[in-house]
Amino acid sequence: MLKFNSSSARIVNTKRAVNECMEIALGDQMNTADLLIFHASIGHDFKDMVSEAKRLAPQARIVAASCCGVVGREGVSESMKDMALMTIHGKEFSVGSVDGIFGHNSYEKTLEMAQKMKAENANINMIYFLASGIDIANDQCIEALEEVFGKEVTIFGATSSDNMRGVISFQAVDENVFEHAAYAIGFSDQTIAVDTQATHGFVAVGEPLTVTKSNGHIIQELNGQPAWQEYTRRLGLTADASCGDSIPIGALGEKLTDDLAKEYGNQHILRVVTKHDGNDMYYATEIPEGTELWLTTRDEELIFSEMDRMAEVMKQRINGKEVVAVFHADCLARGRFLFNRIIKDELVSKMQYPFYNNGECPAWLGMYGFGEFARLGGQNTYHNYTTALYVLYRK
Repeated sequence: MLKFNSSSARIVNTKRAVNECMEIALGDQMNTADLLIFHASIGHDFKDMVSEAKRLAPQARIVAASCCGVVGREGVSESMKDMALMTIHGKEFSVGSVDGIFGHNSYEKTLEMAQKMKAENANINMIYFLASGIDIANDQCIEALEEVFGKEVTIFGATSSDNMRGVISFQAVDENVFEHAAYAIGFSDQTIAVDTQATHGFVAVGEPLTVTKSNGHIIQELNGQPAWQEYTRRLGLTADASCGDSIPIGALGEKLTDDLAKEYGNQHILRVVTKHDGNDMYYATEIPEGTELWLTTRDEELIFSEMDRMAEVMKQRINGKEVVAVFHADCLARGRFLFNRIIKDELVSKMQYPFYNNGECPAWLGMYGFGEFARLGGQNTYHNYTTALYVLYRK
């Protein structure tokens, strides 16, 4: 059976941060871990991180991703030097990876990775998936994974980020560091199940923008105008604005069906724009012409009330079973006053406390990234601007 431990640290020196995380999580048993999963802020040197981890645990598989802050058992931290770690003992997993994944080839690249994983381990029953957060069609990644493993296999995870500028993000597998890669961990411990859910707390405002020209995941025109020009105009920005200017305020909402809206606690699912090339906007999923997109604004009371509701319904579904680990993906554009650290602590405590075991937080690995994977309406779904929780529990 798989065993999970976690830790986090805020240390400037990357190698020292790796040592701190591994010592907290594993004590003097560092060289016994079978899998190490790192999340680290963009200020860390990823080559130093994975090489030091390999030195300390030479037999372990290592995966890593960049983010804009971490959440661990110790709480939330959003500096440029954060690092968080989930360690796993046990052999019931497989790691797959692929480099050079972009929006135009997301399906093909993910399918290639999934087929190799399936050939290696036919017993995979849940998948932790993490990909580049810039220029990727995440719905196509889901489709490829489901083609190989079936729709009944739950996909959870995130997309990597930088410091919310949309310039570069990193992924690492073993001792190799990439900028446009994806990795997946297929778990096959049949004693463990995963429950997932996401919530955002933004509300639509004004009249929608209509996609009048698109190509796959690229929006070329909105309302018959050059897309980036029209988008930034509606945001009150000029066309020379960067994605870093638009990300905190520019969540775009697609309307949900009534049934999905009731489950989600919101009328819209959100999307982020992490890249633009001139007036072309790179959407997070494929986007057909005719789609209506609403600008949205954060509703602080809704963020907190929906977080409470989500945690409660997840706790009911788990029904008292032992929580062995929680993976967690979050967006920075949440919480009162956006970047307020004190209130972020309040939000994190609200999501962690319901899953405590005997008064202690379970192993917890959270990141602030560009997007989140969690089920909605019984289907694997990609989200943006949410808190998404992935609770692993012993069946």
